[in-house]
Amino acid sequence: AVQRARGPVSGYYLLASVDLARDVSGQIGRAAEDQRIYLEVLGRTLAISASVTGLCLVMGFPVALLLTQVQQRTADWLMVLVLLPFWTSLLVRTAAWVVVLQKEGMVNSLLLKLGLISEPLTLIYNRTGVLVAMTHVLLPFMILPLYTVLKDIPPQFMRAATSLGAPPATAFIRVYLPLAAPGVAAGSLMVFILALGYYITPALVGGGSDQMLSYFVATYTTDTGNWGLAAALGALMLATTAGLYAAAHKLSGGRALAMG
Repeated sequence: AVQRARGPVSGYYLLASVDLARDVSGQIGRAAEDQRIYLEVLGRTLAISASVTGLCLVMGFPVALLLTQVQQRTADWLMVLVLLPFWTSLLVRTAAWVVVLQKEGMVNSLLLKLGLISEPLTLIYNRTGVLVAMTHVLLPFMILPLYTVLKDIPPQFMRAATSLGAPPATAFIRVYLPLAAPGVAAGSLMVFILALGYYITPALVGGGSDQMLSYFVATYTTDTGNWGLAAALGALMLATTAGLYAAAHKLSGGRALAMG
């Protein structure tokens, strides 16, 4: 293994990053079962990133829509609240969620006081904690592109649709949403790509089965000094991100990051 990996140019670690290896005859095949972990980690990373993106979209769209409906002065103050998390470091925000979500934290204390639960819930060091904390951190990156697009949609379009007999829900789905699609695409792509590379938040609030690909990159660079494998995993993450961006760009007709 050392002989195969020590050359100036080697595919040893690139193969290992996708759970492949060369046998003694030089043929490429699946790695040993106890070494096949990285594709599972990549799938977990994609699943967590997609879940966070969906949560940010569900929560961010109503906020962005509200910002377009209120007076400008009120919208300015609400935007300050949206941007408020940027004034605090990521580490501090994540540590705050550790306090809030623990068994003696504010969430469990409130639920117990309201009688909604009989014993504290496990909200931290699992997937729930990762999704909650990452959604909070990345939500502004969804709201800002959405607001940029929604504020430029003429309100008379919806009024025209309803005046022609379309129910409000139909007018929203067939008129408003297509016009908002560039903002949805831009916000979703931005949040998803940012979520792919998250390390601190899953490391602090997630469990052992919730660590993402960036955790292993950091481990191999800082703890074990395996720079070759760290670089290969980084290349895998970069290739995945580039592929997803290219797919989104093609599906959106070149408007994946358009915000107006």
